[in-house]
Order: sequence, then structure tokens, then C-alpha cells
Amino acid sequence: MAHAKSIPVLDESELKDGEMKEVAFEQGKVLLARLGDQIHATSAFCTHYGAPLAKGVLSHDGQVTCPWHGACFNVCNGDIEDAPAPAGIHSFKAHVADGKIHVTAHPEYTLPANKSRPPKLSTTGFDAVGKGVIIVGGGAGAFHVMESLRENGYKYPITMLSREPHAPIDRTKLSKALITDASKVEWKSAAEMKIKFGTNLRTGVTVTSLDLVNRKVVIDGKDALTYDKLVLATGSTPRRLPIPGADCENVYTFRGIEDAKVVDAAAQKGKRAVLLGTSFISMELAVAMGKRELASIDVIGMEEVPFQAVLGKEVGQALMKYHESQGIKFHMQVKVEKIVVSEENDKLATGVVVNGETIPADFVIMGVGVAPATELLKGHVELEKDGGVKVDEYMRVLNVPNTVKGLYAIGDIASPPLFAGQGYARIEHWNVASNQGRALGQSIAGIPKVYKKVPVFWSAQGQQLRYCGYGVGFEDVIITGDAEKLKFVAYYVQNNRVIAIASMQNDPVMSKCAQLLRLGIMPSPEELRGGLDPLSIDISSQNSVAAQQTVSV
Repeated sequence: MAHAKSIPVLDESELKDGEMKEVAFEQGKVLLARLGDQIHATSAFCTHYGAPLAKGVLSHDGQVTCPWHGACFNVCNGDIEDAPAPAGIHSFKAHVADGKIHVTAHPEYTLPANKSRPPKLSTTGFDAVGKGVIIVGGGAGAFHVMESLRENGYKYPITMLSREPHAPIDRTKLSKALITDASKVEWKSAAEMKIKFGTNLRTGVTVTSLDLVNRKVVIDGKDALTYDKLVLATGSTPRRLPIPGADCENVYTFRGIEDAKVVDAAAQKGKRAVLLGTSFISMELAVAMGKRELASIDVIGMEEVPFQAVLGKEVGQALMKYHESQGIKFHMQVKVEKIVVSEENDKLATGVVVNGETIPADFVIMGVGVAPATELLKGHVELEKDGGVKVDEYMRVLNVPNTVKGLYAIGDIASPPLFAGQGYARIEHWNVASNQGRALGQSIAGIPKVYKKVPVFWSAQGQQLRYCGYGVGFEDVIITGDAEKLKFVAYYVQNNRVIAIASMQNDPVMSKCAQLLRLGIMPSPEELRGGLDPLSIDISSQNSVAAQQTVSV
């Protein structure tokens, strides 16, 4: 690799306090960020999907948030602050001389293809002796626990036990693009996890029993492993409606690669699809299949419009109108009576009956929610009413005997305290699991980290829908822009404060609002109704309200 070079990249006068700029560095790009008198230089692109960070949001405490999916980095050192970033970014030396900002960097590291920084801890730092951490699960939370443990200096063994036959994947892509090759969406290969992260990944295995007092897990009824810390990241299981015909071979649920394979094979030109439920998974699949010239795509829902409970009636109506323009037919405010079984083959469904009408189908997909995968814990832990696991702010499992130590839960099964004092809740989203994993990894590594993140999620609904906060039980919705054109910002209000935000074609509003919620300075409903634009609020400079609040604490 070539030596580092020091190059003048910008006049100092062109970068004000609280500003970011993307500048050229030979063939690459560098992000400059100014915090007071300090100038920082990093990689210019998000390590998630490559978004230009200069179009994101900078906060006074050094966090830069990606404009697309809420990934967050520290501009002072390149570390990950928030998922879904799978890797940190490079941090370069910056100094001022003769009125110019100079950056010292290896030119190769400034190229988009090399935006990701290697993990800090090399294999020479691992200690193979000891019980270490066992992670049950192979999803996003599990991956981020592993990465965070190593990034924060954890040296002891890590074992990941996954039912799936592959390394952790970017599961969000499955319903959006029906990807069937796990290697195309793996965050790291099993070999890379072993070599770079010192993690023993065991795929295709099932934990069949636990001995929480003696800290043992049993795999497939025979192989016992001991641990110092046990992380339960078992995720969730898709629900099936308890109706006749639900067990037919061509009635599918959707979660993993194998599900993507069967839906991909079924969703061919001229076929008829029926989706039960208007969940985000259902509607993303409808979008993906809409590009395949199916004969028909019918969606059956119980609400008046899709997403009504999450996004409200006006946004749901606009999204429904868009999907109808793409040829999708909705049957709303109805209940599925049964699935019609073929007279020739009682293992095949031929239609779905609603309100006495039969909707023909070559295959059916149930997108009717998921249940926390906590069967393993029954008899060991007092579960919540919804089957989840209550945890504290450090993701430690609560409601267990005093003899049980070193037990944690993250992801779809975990119900931690919410960021804004809204009680405890399970939030079933990939990115939430990722951030819980990051916080827990840091805590286990010896640097206690409270999980207190603003939830972020996204969905492909014709345009990219972006959402932050926790809007369950909202009482009012303030909408700016044009929902019907899928170009809007929606603010969800409860007890006269904004608790969540959704946006389409308004980047980086969601990322900015996530930071405003984090900092506790989200505008009031009255201010928003009066026309205040969240993007106009200064949270970046050292003179900002956010910075002054921090100083006064």
C-alpha cells in the first residue's frame, strides 16, 4: 500500500463551526466536520449502503448520522455510534496551515470501496481459554454483539449458535428484493468471523435446553457448552392464522433465505398471489413481486388502510393508492374465513375466502406478524404477556431467580425501557436489535453502556419510507408536504409532544428528528403547526441550544 499523503483540501474559511463538507482527496473523497475550533476528517461514505455522509446530520457532540437509514458515526475517531453500520469509518489527521485545511491519509482509504475501517482488535489479542460469551441466534443483534465485543476490547471466546445454515445476513433485503443467495447478503463470512473476530460460528444447530444456574447450553440434545455470559438473540417466529388450509404446501410465511427461495420460485409471470395482512413485510413483498408480471396480487387486511395503526389513516391511504396504481388489489376491513384446498391435491391451496368470496391463488403468503422465539425460556424466566422477555437498561434479563447470573436478551424477544420514558416495549425491527447488540457488547466488554436509542426503521414502499421514534398510541398526526405524492413528513403526537416521525422523499429529516429526539429538543406540535422546519434547528455548532444544554447539565 502507498504511503500516507498530506494534501490541502479546502480553505479554512469555507468550513464554519457545525458544518460538514465532502472534499476531493486525489481520486477519493473525505468528509470534513468542524466542531468549534476542532476540524475532523473521516471517510465520506456510510459503511451500510454507501450514502454520502455530508448529506446527513452533524450534532455538536461529534455524531454524524447517515441521511438514509440512521447509521451513526463519531467524526472524532470514526467509531460506530449507531447501527445499521456494520463497520466504523476511517479517521484521518487534519490540520490547518497557511489558511488551508490539510488532510493526511492513505489515498486508498478515501475511495468509496475502502470506506470501512478494519476492526480494532486483531487475532493476536484473542484468548481462546475460558468460558467466554455464547450468543444464541444468528441475526442482526447477534452480529452486532460480536462486533461490539471485539471493537471494545473483549478478548475471550465468542461462540455464536445459529439455526440458519449461513453467517448473519442483511435480512432487510430479503423482502425487498427476494434475494436467494445468502452469500450476497452476509455481513461477514464464517471464515472472516473466525479470523478477524475470533468467533466460532456454528450453523444449522438448535439449542434444546438451558441450565442457567450452572451456565450451560445443550445443542441438539447432546452437546453441552459452558459460558460466562449468555446472550439470547433468538428473534421471532412468523405467525400462521389458525384457519382451515393454513398448513398447505403453497401457503408461506416469510423470514429467512429459505422463505425467499420458495417465494421467488412461486412468484413467476402469470401466477396469482394472495397476501394475508398489511404488515411491512407483506407490502414490501407486494412491491418486489409487482415487478414480475404476475397475473394478480391481492392483499387482505383488517384495517381500513394499510399501516393505519403505525402511520395513521392519511399516510396509509396514500400508500394504498400508490400500491393500487401498481396493480395491487386490496380487500380491507375483512376477515379471512378459510383457505380453499384443491380437490385434486389436498396439500395445495387454490384460493382464499373472504366475505363469502373466493380470491383465486397459486400461492398465499401470511404476513400477519411474528411471535417472540422464547420457547427455550419457558420454565426458566417469567415471560411477559406477549411472550417476550423483560430486560433492564443494560439488556440484563429480569424476573429470574437470584441464582441466575450473566443472562442477557436482545432483539425481537427483548422488552427494555424505552428511550423517552414510555415504559417497556418490544420493538420488532432489525435495526433496534442491532443497536441493542452494540450496547450490550460494550457492557460485557467492561464499559457499561445503557441502551437508550431512538428506534429507527425503513421500508421500501414505492419510495423509501423512513421512521424514527415509538409512535404506539399516537393521538394526532401533523403532516407537512403531500402524502399522496409520497413526499411528506408526518409527526405523531401523544400528550402534546412528538413521539415519532415518518418521512418520504425528505432526507435527512428523519435523521435530524432522531437526533432532536435523542437530545430532548424536538419541536412542540404547536411549533410544527406554525411552520417550524426541524432542519433549521442548529444542533451542530458549539453555540447551539443542544450544546448549551449539555454544558449546563
